[in-house]
Amino acid sequence: MLNKSEIEKIIPQRDPFLMIDEVEEYTPGESCVAYKNVSLEEPYFKGHFPGNPIMPGVLIVESLAQAGAVAILSMEENKGKNAIFGGIDKMKFKKMVVPGDRLKLEVNIIKRKGPIGVGEALATVDGKVAAKGELTFAVV
Repeated sequence: MLNKSEIEKIIPQRDPFLMIDEVEEYTPGESCVAYKNVSLEEPYFKGHFPGNPIMPGVLIVESLAQAGAVAILSMEENKGKNAIFGGIDKMKFKKMVVPGDRLKLEVNIIKRKGPIGVGEALATVDGKVAAKGELTFAVV
């Protein structure tokens, strides 16, 4: 289990844009299982939406991308680098994510060629799919 300070040793994101709170397990270059504890204190809930807070889908995708970045950037040859978006494919949103939810983020790297790769991404809450799709990344 990695906490936020240990996650920060692997990926460059910092608060308020560090979108994962802990990593349950990861295998460098292969996979990562992480969690985001969704709190009403998140700054985006002030405007998305007042009286009906819903985590923006784009931030669910960012959370997944950061989990994938833990898998990729924990590889010895990628330490100190960054993983940036190259594409988002087949992303579907199935469930609203709201304050109090514990978002489970699972990313499996399914393809890598040089600095480019693809991760199969799945976000769930209580075992129910919130979002799933593929994320293409480039290590820079």
